Amino acid sequence: MKTYIGIDLGGTNVRVAKVTADGQILNILKSPSYAQDGPKKVMANLIAQIHAVEGWQDCAGIGIGVPGPVDTRNGQMLMSTNLPGFTGYPMAKEIEAEFGLPTFVDNDANVAGLAEALVGAGKGAPVIYYLTHSTGVGGALVVDGKVVSGKNGHAGETGNIIIDRSRKKYNHLNAGAVENEASGTALIRIGREKLDPNISSAKEVFDLAKAGNPIALEIVDTMAYDFAAMCSAIAHTVDPWMFVIGGGVTKSKELYFDKMVEYFQSMVHVGMRSIEFKIAMLDEPGLIGAAMLPISHGK
Repeated sequence: MKTYIGIDLGGTNVRVAKVTADGQILNILKSPSYAQDGPKKVMANLIAQIHAVEGWQDCAGIGIGVPGPVDTRNGQMLMSTNLPGFTGYPMAKEIEAEFGLPTFVDNDANVAGLAEALVGAGKGAPVIYYLTHSTGVGGALVVDGKVVSGKNGHAGETGNIIIDRSRKKYNHLNAGAVENEASGTALIRIGREKLDPNISSAKEVFDLAKAGNPIALEIVDTMAYDFAAMCSAIAHTVDPWMFVIGGGVTKSKELYFDKMVEYFQSMVHVGMRSIEFKIAMLDEPGLIGAAMLPISHGK
């Protein structure tokens, strides 16, 4: 069976793994990413980490997941807030020149979605929409085993979708953007406003809802409705076979997930109510998905 190198490159750490074509991680190396020291040091460290992977010469390709939008055709980041100096940097070309292996780069949420589509909860579905429901709200559209990145690398991203334009504007996102209304961060803000100014996690809001607090129950119900509204907007454009949802908020799925699906079904055409909703199943979707990038390009 073919093996691949999957890389999760972040602003703090970099992890490099050797992964089989069916998603089994054979080994992982971890190091600081040295992001604040600039591309030269980051790349030198990354190259050293790949060289340290036993049997890298036997791999069929290399995939890299990075934070932020990516020009997937040229293998370079379009915006690099967490990796200063990497905007427009020829990351894929440099790695490919060093190792002689086809190398691909994509956004970290996209590669996680690719992993779930190919070897996770969405395996076998022609079109899946992967959503991260966590600190923020993000997404990835995977069609026939390939991530749709779009012209500017922003395809699939969902956080700025407007679910209610009458709501307050909080930051650079649109007023009523789903990330500002239904994310874990939003639950904390709303919990502080309506429940307790000392709330510090979404889990506290869910715990209060589980205990029967009526205000907390209303907050969670509204979140479920807002998330469903976003899914409805996506579905009327994409009509996926399945939504696969991961992220920290799903740890409390028993308090909202079924309700969210019910709301969704009430918002879409009758013929679309068969769209499935599944919880993401992989423990390391970022690493596995990065390794899947060469597979998605036929390598």
